[in-house]
Amino acid sequence: MAFTFYLSVFLIIFSVIGLCSADLSSDYYEKSCPKAMYTIKNAVANAVTNERRMGASLLRLHFHDCFVNGCDGSVLLDDTSDFTGEKSARANSNSLRGFDVIDKIKSQVEKVCPGIVSCADIVAVAARDSVVLLGGPSWTVQLGRRDSTTASLSAANNDIPSPSLDLSDLITNFANKGFIAKEMVALAGGHTIGKAQCTTFRERVYNETNIDSSLATSLKSNCPSTGGDDTLSSLDAATPVLFDNHFYKNLVNNKGILHSDQQLFSGGSTDSHVKTYSTHPITFDTDFANAMVKMGNLSPLTGSNGEIRTNCRKIN
Repeated sequence: MAFTFYLSVFLIIFSVIGLCSADLSSDYYEKSCPKAMYTIKNAVANAVTNERRMGASLLRLHFHDCFVNGCDGSVLLDDTSDFTGEKSARANSNSLRGFDVIDKIKSQVEKVCPGIVSCADIVAVAARDSVVLLGGPSWTVQLGRRDSTTASLSAANNDIPSPSLDLSDLITNFANKGFIAKEMVALAGGHTIGKAQCTTFRERVYNETNIDSSLATSLKSNCPSTGGDDTLSSLDAATPVLFDNHFYKNLVNNKGILHSDQQLFSGGSTDSHVKTYSTHPITFDTDFANAMVKMGNLSPLTGSNGEIRTNCRKIN
């Protein structure tokens, strides 16, 4: 009798935990909007072809959406009289990009099937398509997310990991979202593409010792000790617009741009994962893709929760 009781309790808990991701499916729009995936893919291809860096920006947009109260499109919302949105958060202000691309995709999708495809799903698919376009792995995006009707500046400031974090704090930050250290290291590989502002790595370049001297000299030429806060440098100078495992090769050689990135290979518990990915690109691709699927399943709004926004920047 006791066994039956505890089994029932376990099944209830399991069903609650798995409910959100279980409500998503890879063929969610197969009947309601069969042209959705093609429309998104084509629009992303145009955007990335026009500016290769946009691929990294769309990937980052998905990450910053999911890490703040789940993958609900809240990062896209402009400020209103009722709430201050996430665009002005420390990690996003004057930094997060791709909103205009999402707007364009949403407009095109609305013409094909109005009121069906959520902005949150568009962001998730655009991130995957961007990685593929830049030579990275593909993964099956689970679909059916709905859009939030609010946003949280405080959650964005608290939950998006800072580039100044040490390894222990990084592990805690990702663990709070359900990721183990290996998955955190795999997701960090997204920094194989994209650029960083001078303000995010100035402290490392001028004050840290575990940085390749030639790299430090090069970065200083583009990032003065004062001023020039917004000047950009590639996170992976070797192959800046190619999604590969060179990011990890950089870390092994103390060529990580951000303090938080180099922390992944600094004599700590994650060194072995970095070494593995630096020499096994297929392993990295597989682990990155799996971690992206897991991230895309973070607390989605489904069923009657949320809405399908007509304009990704504001609630209906």
